[in-house]
Amino acid sequence: MSDVLTRAVHQVRSVSLGPATAWRDGELVVSADEARALLSSPCLAEVKITWASPGDAVRIVKILDVVEPRTKGPGGAGIFPGWTVPAPSSPAEAHGQGAVHVLRGAAVMVAGYLPRAQEAVVDMTGPAAALSPFGSTHNLVVEFTPTPDADWAEVDDALRRGSLVLAAHLAEAALDAPPDEVEELPGPGPVDGLPRVATITNLQTQGAFKDVFVHGRSFNGQPPTLVDPGELDAGAVISGQFGHPSLRNPTWAHQNHPVVNALRARHGRDVSFAGVVLCPEPVNAADKQAVSLAAARVCAEAGFDAVLITKEGGGNADADMALKMDALEELGIAAVGLFAEMAGPDGSGPPIVVAPEKATAMISTGNYDTRLDLPEMERALGGAEVALLNVPATAAMELPTAVILAALSPLGWGHLTCSPVPA
Repeated sequence: MSDVLTRAVHQVRSVSLGPATAWRDGELVVSADEARALLSSPCLAEVKITWASPGDAVRIVKILDVVEPRTKGPGGAGIFPGWTVPAPSSPAEAHGQGAVHVLRGAAVMVAGYLPRAQEAVVDMTGPAAALSPFGSTHNLVVEFTPTPDADWAEVDDALRRGSLVLAAHLAEAALDAPPDEVEELPGPGPVDGLPRVATITNLQTQGAFKDVFVHGRSFNGQPPTLVDPGELDAGAVISGQFGHPSLRNPTWAHQNHPVVNALRARHGRDVSFAGVVLCPEPVNAADKQAVSLAAARVCAEAGFDAVLITKEGGGNADADMALKMDALEELGIAAVGLFAEMAGPDGSGPPIVVAPEKATAMISTGNYDTRLDLPEMERALGGAEVALLNVPATAAMELPTAVILAALSPLGWGHLTCSPVPA
């Protein structure tokens, strides 16, 4: 059983650029010069820093990752292990305990071209704004120009490291300010008489630009691992996955894991929150089967009664979900899967590429293929064109929900349902 994790929440109500990064009664002032210095790298010729806030007539395109500003003290003090501080060498050195300071309502967003990155869009106003968590955050958008002949992998690494250091730097501005709210989050542990419910979080691991990192290392080829959920709050899981925008779990989503937050909220009431199992999503079928069986064994050995399973990516990832759900059911563990549907524009097609054979409890997070009419915008950040349509990024256009970043969040963030939600 882990210690209680404390979140000191500073609510960001307004933002601006200024000569020095500072926190002033709910306003986050950021120095563009300081931000560029933190992102400085031989492989980046230019970095541009711009705010995009809710209600702005701005479209952000080619989004790579989004990070919530957090710190645990001066210099980060253990935030983003493996990036801003060395990775823990043993479970005893884990970074999931203590207090974490959060700038809620702000995000560091990296946007621009990388190979294999699929177009990801966020509108700050209009009908698509509510479909992404980032239509309602103040986004510090980092745009970049690589140096000539720069290695793309090095560009990717520089952006990731720089954005994490920048996120920690922004949160440090509020360290000495009283928080707006203090959240005491229980760690997992048994509660007499209540079912032990955990989550399996699948991480896409398909090579460069479609990878996820745990403690600074690719999770590709790693075994299913039971972790303290506080590790997620500390930024142990970092996205490097740039495919399937609506099904993508940016770093922000792992920091604010909705299933984990829901289980924490119900811990001691009607469930006993039991923990988080991280799993890779291998490419070939044999490895998927082996990982799924191993994950089910981890859950059985830990004494879990039920598991909620989340994924990342498209149809290939449906197989990871289905195999794990069936393996859990075979061991007598109730399994619930969060799936996005790929059912065609009218919703009449087969919704899941690979369905479980034994498990039957599935939750839809929406339809990947639903079409959206987006209005014209005044400004665009991240690029001048939406590559999917070859049209100006500011133009009115029709796009599928598939393109809206995290709109079908397999971690459970989304607002899409099969019928209207009662007010």
